[in-house]
Amino acid sequence: MYQLRVEEMSCGHCVSAVTRAVQSVDATAKVEVDLASKTVRIDSAAGLAPLKAAIADAGFPVADPA
Repeated sequence: MYQLRVEEMSCGHCVSAVTRAVQSVDATAKVEVDLASKTVRIDSAAGLAPLKAAIADAGFPVADPA
C-alpha cells in the first residue's frame, strides 16, 4: 500500500483522473482519494515509480509520500 500527497486535486474530476491514471498502470489497483487531506492511497502490485509517473502525466504532481 502506498500513500501519496497530491496537492493539486480539488474536485471529483480530479479524483477520477487520478484513479484512471493509477489504473492505467495496474487495472486491478484499489485507489482511495481523500480530497480534504490531498492524499491518495493505492493498493497495487505495481512499483511506486510508474504509479507516481502516471499521476504526474495526468497533470497532478506528486509530492513526497504523506
